[in-house]
Amino acid sequence: MKKLFSKMDIWLLILMIIYSIVGLIMIFSSSSVSTVLRYNVPQYHFFLRQAIFLIGAFIIGFLIVIRFPTSKYKYIAPFAIIGIIVALLGLLIYGQLTNNARSWYDLGPFALQPSEFAKSVIIVFLAVAYSRLEKRKNNNIYAFLFPVAICLIIAVLIAMQPDFGTALIICGIVFFVFISIPFVKQNIIKVLKIGGICLVVAILALLYSNTEILNSRQLQRFEFRNPCERYTENTGYQVCNGFIAIHNGGLFGVGLGNSSQKYLYLPESHTDFIFPIIVEELGLLVGVLLIVGYMVMLWRILIIARQAENLRLSILAYGVFLYLLFHILINLLGILALIPLTGVPLPLLSYGGSFTINVVIMLFVVERVSIENKTIKAKREMASITN
Repeated sequence: MKKLFSKMDIWLLILMIIYSIVGLIMIFSSSSVSTVLRYNVPQYHFFLRQAIFLIGAFIIGFLIVIRFPTSKYKYIAPFAIIGIIVALLGLLIYGQLTNNARSWYDLGPFALQPSEFAKSVIIVFLAVAYSRLEKRKNNNIYAFLFPVAICLIIAVLIAMQPDFGTALIICGIVFFVFISIPFVKQNIIKVLKIGGICLVVAILALLYSNTEILNSRQLQRFEFRNPCERYTENTGYQVCNGFIAIHNGGLFGVGLGNSSQKYLYLPESHTDFIFPIIVEELGLLVGVLLIVGYMVMLWRILIIARQAENLRLSILAYGVFLYLLFHILINLLGILALIPLTGVPLPLLSYGGSFTINVVIMLFVVERVSIENKTIKAKREMASITN
């Protein structure tokens, strides 16, 4: 264990722990009113559940993920991708309807959100698939497009719930991973031609099928500017109260636990809108520090991806980088009314079981990539000295 720990990225691990602790504190503070008045549960309800999710995820990370070689992911990736597709199909029939979306399985004491695990499964699947194609020296462009097609099927199933925020993140991860592959870079013209044809066919199919892609509630999200002028609308109400929270906080905040906006003004104060509560209570300085911390976290992951000794390790780390980047950008830009609000949580700060477990485990996957990078490099240096 000591050898493994010495090869982990210590800065990434420290940031994981810091953000987990800050998240726990702010989840307790931001939900202390809504737990009693809205959910009729004890004040510590969400705090305790989040603590259990985090402890469980860290235990899995330390005992399993950093010990499990990424070369063995090829044995679990096919079953994981099939399992996710089956789980997403099942949601259309058995899913619990929450906020007009069937995204959850109600399992009694907790709810399971397959779309969150789909992001991790897709990253692992792409890493395994393209690593295999590279080893086989397969230069067939359609072989490289097949994993993309599988991932797009998953994105469509998620969009049907409907959960366009998650579907958009998955499409973003798949697109940027795909164009980062050396073979694709060398054949970019072919890829663009095939992609263009597929896009035209998809648009024509939607036009002639008379399918309603977005309902009125979803279309309303695109009216994201000037939220305080649309206070009576759901998205305008949320974002405007987020603005009020940020304004109340000023530079140094009103003090931990002293938020006024958590008194049911912000409906999702412990999940999607936790950042405005953080700024209100702890101040804009702390908010900026948290954003800088996210940047450092992403930078460390990107360094690990660039130092990867093979394509599989590179895709794993780069995929997690994209996963976190999209979540951070979409959440913060939505809160600031710069893009439509999509209900995407902040990594390690927002409450959420499936999301939290997923993020922590994937960060430990990055740590495993760091371990393997350093192990392979050390063996290569040892071999060169011996020779």
